[in-house]
Amino acid sequence: MILPIVAFGNSILRKVAADITLDYAGLQQLIADMWETMYASNGVGLAAPQIDKSIRLFIVDSKQVVDSMDDEERAAYTNDLGVKSVFINAKILSLKGKPWTYNEGCLSIPKIREDVDRKETVELSYMNEHFEPIVQIFQGISARIILHEYDHIEGKLFIDHISSFKRRLLKNKLEDISKGKIEVAYRMLFNS
Repeated sequence: MILPIVAFGNSILRKVAADITLDYAGLQQLIADMWETMYASNGVGLAAPQIDKSIRLFIVDSKQVVDSMDDEERAAYTNDLGVKSVFINAKILSLKGKPWTYNEGCLSIPKIREDVDRKETVELSYMNEHFEPIVQIFQGISARIILHEYDHIEGKLFIDHISSFKRRLLKNKLEDISKGKIEVAYRMLFNS
């Protein structure tokens, strides 16, 4: 089932999400719905707070991004073959490498994109959809998408990584999004 995406301005996007356990009701269906929602919205990642669930769950499919790159771009993201995975109760163990800039967007903040600096490598502990514990290192575009989604379960948004000056310039657009004064090709949940 395709779920509505929570729009900027909803307080759930600013909450630190809670860990879940294997017996979380309807987890496998929720994960399936998140994949369907993400692809229907042309996303490459989706976190549970974006579908109105304050839990530490997100999904990422960076393979579609990596597969769309030309050889030169792919060479710039050393060792990144892309990842398609479910991340439950993720915790960052370390961030390494120099920060690099990339133009990011977010399904909860449609039609706004900004350059964001993030570290090039992240080491993450998490559980997959079968609650198997995993510790893994991600690099390049995969690391960036994971860090973007990880921010969501920490109550942060990509606009928190830009200057206060740029945020002031976006103020009216952000207010329009929070009031539902925007048209997008996917379902959204706006504040009433």
